[in-house]
Amino acid sequence: MARTRAWPRGLRATLSWLHLWVGLVAGTVFALIGLSGSVLVFHDDLLQWQHPELTGHELRADGDVLARILREWEPRGLGSVHLPEPDGVPTWQGYFGDGRRGYFDPATGELLLMRSADDDWLMWLHDFHIELLGGDAGKQVLGVVGWIAVGLLLTGLYLWWPKAGRWLAQLKMHRGPPVRRWLSWHRSSGVLLLPLLLLATLTGVGMIYHAGFRAVLTGTFGGDAPPAAPQRAAPEARATDWPRVLALATTALPDARLTRTGAPDPGSDVIAFRARSHGEWHPNGRSLVYIDRAGTRVLAAHDATGQRLGARMTEAIYPLHIGSVGGAVYKWATALAGLLPAFLLVTGFLFWRRRRGKR
Repeated sequence: MARTRAWPRGLRATLSWLHLWVGLVAGTVFALIGLSGSVLVFHDDLLQWQHPELTGHELRADGDVLARILREWEPRGLGSVHLPEPDGVPTWQGYFGDGRRGYFDPATGELLLMRSADDDWLMWLHDFHIELLGGDAGKQVLGVVGWIAVGLLLTGLYLWWPKAGRWLAQLKMHRGPPVRRWLSWHRSSGVLLLPLLLLATLTGVGMIYHAGFRAVLTGTFGGDAPPAAPQRAAPEARATDWPRVLALATTALPDARLTRTGAPDPGSDVIAFRARSHGEWHPNGRSLVYIDRAGTRVLAAHDATGQRLGARMTEAIYPLHIGSVGGAVYKWATALAGLLPAFLLVTGFLFWRRRRGKR
């Protein structure tokens, strides 16, 4: 009987020790990632504030302009082009194979801005947030830190959990003495905002281990992989009629908005588009449209809103993480969640320091 009673106390002490020391070490990385995420929630707003030449353009997607951009910039590494957005940057956005991003006038196709992580602080912050500036290796390290962060949040909840009837007392934030103040601020803020922070952390981990999360979600709730692109060889020397292609693509899914495209592969007659159907959370959409180079035939169309629940849950991971769901309220809530790891780190450190000084 004595052993049975001693075990929970030993378990609690062990978890408390791990929570403290792992939190002080891995929590530092977690805090920096959270702070960078809070800034990146407002990426487009900050970008347009920093570069006013990207603002004030009439929203338009002209096939001739798109053709000019691809003709001039594909030989220089342009991979895909994002169409002007009604709720984002109103210019063409080009994504290059080396990580650069180009912004082109929607009316003329002239280059307005070229950015890279080497000369743009927002892109540098983005690379830090998603891969710790370390490529695939950094991304894997970040994945491990993400799982550790989930463990810290759950052990913190366990250590906080009060006896029956003491819920409100356990949530109270005290002004003093210092040891009690920092502990109560640390615990109460962590518990009150736990759902929001846990969601942000799990969706971040889900983006790193996307294939595994998709397999679990689709296996549990149903869902298939998106349809493969049709295979169709282009007639020799056939040019792409971008005005006709763009016009036809907009009709393939009447309730969708085209978001991204690129030049066809050499020898292929297939032009691929990403699209966002009405009701999709993903800002770029997961719907697909395929058109032939001549712009005379819709080869295939996939409406992502018609997928089974598991597939839709998988595609909700990214928009939930970046705060693009639910308008301004959720956007600011996501930014708040990014600030919380730093607050927990500071209050946890101050509690440890004060308690240590009393010994």
